[in-house]
Amino acid sequence: MSGPAMKPSQRVGLVGAIGPVSQAAGAVSSGWIDATKFHNYMALLSTGVLGASATVDAKIEQATSSGGAGTKDVTGRAITQLVKASNDNNQATIDLKQEDLDFNNGFKFFRLTITVGTAASLVSASILGVDPRYGVATDNDAASVVQNV
Repeated sequence: MSGPAMKPSQRVGLVGAIGPVSQAAGAVSSGWIDATKFHNYMALLSTGVLGASATVDAKIEQATSSGGAGTKDVTGRAITQLVKASNDNNQATIDLKQEDLDFNNGFKFFRLTITVGTAASLVSASILGVDPRYGVATDNDAASVVQNV
């Protein structure tokens, strides 16, 4: 069974998240995610009301271990900066494929990092794995996922 015959939860898993938070100026990151579990990934960033003159940046970083060894940015996997003047209550997405990572040098883990500048702002994010390499997507859900109906 594949394609439209499958339930969405069989093809898409929630593999990481940054829970809703009023983030002070500074960075917050998801946990490290093993990129070998799915063919594709998508990070979904949401902002609420941004603080006065605030900015929000988001990017995908890669590492050689689940502990973050050798952390470096993934080229071309960062959003254009969001700003208070025009980006209250907006969303942005970042697509990621395995081949975007430096697999040849052992980089098979990634995470999403959101950086808030100037003033505390409401942010959250979900990271989805799409089309699992083996089994169904929910087999690889993050530990924070408590229900799948």
